[in-house]
Amino acid sequence: MKMGRILLACLLLASMLTACGNNGENAGKVKLEFFQNKPEAKGSFDKLVAKFNASHPGIQVTQVNPPDAETVLKTRVVKNDIPDVIGMGATDTYSILAQSDIFADLTQSKLVESIDPNYIKMLKDVTGLSKITGIPYATNANGIMYNKDIFKKLGLSVPKTWDELIATAQKVKDSGIIPFYFTYKDDWQTNLPFNALAPNLVGIDFFKQRRENQVTFQEKFREVAEKQLKLLDYGHGDNFGKTYADGNRAFARGESAMYIQGSWAIPEIRKSNPNANIGFFPFPTGNDPDKNKLISGVDTLLTISESTKHKKEAEEFIAFLLEPDNIGQYIKEQTAFSAVKGVTQDDPAVAELQPYFKAGRVVDFADHYIPAAVQLNSIVQGFLQNRNIDAYLKMLDTEWDKVQSRK
Repeated sequence: MKMGRILLACLLLASMLTACGNNGENAGKVKLEFFQNKPEAKGSFDKLVAKFNASHPGIQVTQVNPPDAETVLKTRVVKNDIPDVIGMGATDTYSILAQSDIFADLTQSKLVESIDPNYIKMLKDVTGLSKITGIPYATNANGIMYNKDIFKKLGLSVPKTWDELIATAQKVKDSGIIPFYFTYKDDWQTNLPFNALAPNLVGIDFFKQRRENQVTFQEKFREVAEKQLKLLDYGHGDNFGKTYADGNRAFARGESAMYIQGSWAIPEIRKSNPNANIGFFPFPTGNDPDKNKLISGVDTLLTISESTKHKKEAEEFIAFLLEPDNIGQYIKEQTAFSAVKGVTQDDPAVAELQPYFKAGRVVDFADHYIPAAVQLNSIVQGFLQNRNIDAYLKMLDTEWDKVQSRK
């Protein structure tokens, strides 16, 4: 009995000493939660978080990256459980949350000074706010990848206009090769041409005017719709039966000459074929090459919770992520682009996009301006299957008006 009490006392003492050791290790540390929504970026951020923690002994950052992160975040906002630092895309979700004043006002923060003004303007346009509530970090691009080996074999040059694009697709088709590998079983993939055509042919200002009921899709989007349908003439036999993953593997194997896609797909393509000879050009939407802009949006922005008790430390963490070596490491691993001025992406696959970045010839993704409740992806997918332009444009207007009326 006595021996039992002695053993119990020893176990309790050991437990207390362990707890004291752990508490001593973390005593006085400021703990920050970094919540971000990109599962494919978790590994890259893990490295940066570890590097930050090692060089900032007074701060402990923990990354949180749950499945369906945006839904989780919105649920946490309702419960007033907002993470200290949040990484997310410049989407409708960000816009709604920014308008709800849950993010700190960073307009006067030094963090803004190193950011390309084009991307600051995009955030203001998306939210409709004059204040800055997010720091653009990584950006992406939407365009057309091409197989350089197939282009060389067929004697093709990179098209600069819409007519040249269609002529190139026809030559590829005539050779017996698939021109575009469409992956429209995944409805979000149907949006890729829309995101290029709409900003270039109609302009981003359309969406601001649509918010004020000054214009309609039925008035302005017929050319966009017609060109969305025209592209389907140059797909394969199962455009609506293949997924994004299918397309990445097929393009990696050289099964098509072109692939309308985002820069985010490059790492996935290389998983299937590390030696894929990839080129990437901006989507030529019209017949004046000087007016064509590259579609590039804020893939990841960094915000600070208005309610955090550690704003100074949160800014310190973001400043660390913005340092050229750190953002450079991130964009290299993610084949992304930097919103930080002077930090460039050197991957040869995207070399043809660089002149557009340098000249500031970029415009945001159209779907960043369309309320999520409109269900754009399913509307576009349905249209491409039934090919009814009038019904398509009317549905876009009807669904938009429904959302606006609920505000």
